[in-house]
Amino acid sequence: MTVRIDRIVTSGIFALDGGEWEVDNNVWIVGDDSECLVIDAPHEADAIAAAVGGRTVTAIACTHGHNDHINAAVELAGYVGAPILLNPADRMLWDAVYPDRAPDGELADGQTLSVAGVSLEVLATPGHAPGAVCFYAPALDALFSGDTLFSGGPGATGRSYSDFPTIIESIRGRLLDLPASTVVHTGHGDTTTIGAEAPHLQEWIDRGH
Repeated sequence: MTVRIDRIVTSGIFALDGGEWEVDNNVWIVGDDSECLVIDAPHEADAIAAAVGGRTVTAIACTHGHNDHINAAVELAGYVGAPILLNPADRMLWDAVYPDRAPDGELADGQTLSVAGVSLEVLATPGHAPGAVCFYAPALDALFSGDTLFSGGPGATGRSYSDFPTIIESIRGRLLDLPASTVVHTGHGDTTTIGAEAPHLQEWIDRGH
C-alpha cells in the first residue's frame, strides 16, 4: 500500500502568557490505508478522528507542548487508542493544559518512529519551545516542522520559554542541511521547502525574528 501524507486544518485558540489568539493549525497524518501516525492534535478531536477513519493509529506525536498543538490529544487518544508522545522538556506546557494526565511516552533526539514501513527521525529543535521537535521522513522527502520553521522564517520566540538564538541554531544545525528538495510541512500555513528557506537565514538573523 502506498504511504501518503494527509493534512487537515483545525481552528481554535492559542493561549499563553495571559493572551489568546485565534489560530488555524495543520494536522499531518502519515500512513497508508491500514495504519497512520498523527502529528499534533489541535482543537477538534472529532475532525482528526474522521480523517483517520478506521485506520490503526500508531501514535499521536506532538511537535511541542503549546496548547494549540495538544488540546485535542487526550480526547483523540480516547477515540483511537493511541499513545501520546511528547519531548519531556515541554512538560510544563503540557501540564498547563492537562495537570492530571501525563503523556504516554517521550520523544528524544535521534529516536525513530515507524509507520506503514516508513521511518521518521525525531530531530530536537528547541527555540520556539524548549522541547520542540521536528520529524524527518527521508523516504517521503518530508519534514514536519511544527512551529520551528515556516514559509518565511522561524517560529515565534517572543513569549515564555522561547529563545530566538536557540531557534536559529536549531534551524541552522538540524534543518538547513537536509536536502533542498525536502518539503517542509508546517504547523500553520503553507508548506515550503528547505531549498526555498535556506538562502534567507541571514535575513532572519538580521531582523531578529
